[in-house]
Amino acid sequence: MAFGDVAGAVWAPRVLSVLRIIAALLFLEHGLQKLFSFPAPLPLPAGEVLHPFTLLWFAGVIETVGGVLLAIGLFTRPVAFLLSGEMAIGYFMAHAPRGFFPALNGGDAAVLFCFIFLYLAAAGGGEWSVDAARRSAG
Repeated sequence: MAFGDVAGAVWAPRVLSVLRIIAALLFLEHGLQKLFSFPAPLPLPAGEVLHPFTLLWFAGVIETVGGVLLAIGLFTRPVAFLLSGEMAIGYFMAHAPRGFFPALNGGDAAVLFCFIFLYLAAAGGGEWSVDAARRSAG
């Protein structure tokens, strides 16, 4: 077995975990912004506020709870699948109507999140996750 194969076998699950954690923390920021105006208020049209139980509020709840679960790697596959779907819906509802190209319609992050989460739904949480700890304990 070549060195690259050994290094890949050792490091691939760890780097997968790093990808999951960083993507989850960046995603969590979007949920916190919607629900708690942290780290900055959501840029809404003048005089508009985010009301509970609206579509945007539910998106914030999904992003916050899903971001936390994904960051710790608990229920990674179903959570990542749900978040991937949320980002696909969010892209087509909020960004695609503004134009075809994601770089111009502000949807490039939504597309990246969608496909990173879809990958995590297939690949799992990696070595450093609560899911992996639960598997090894049981």
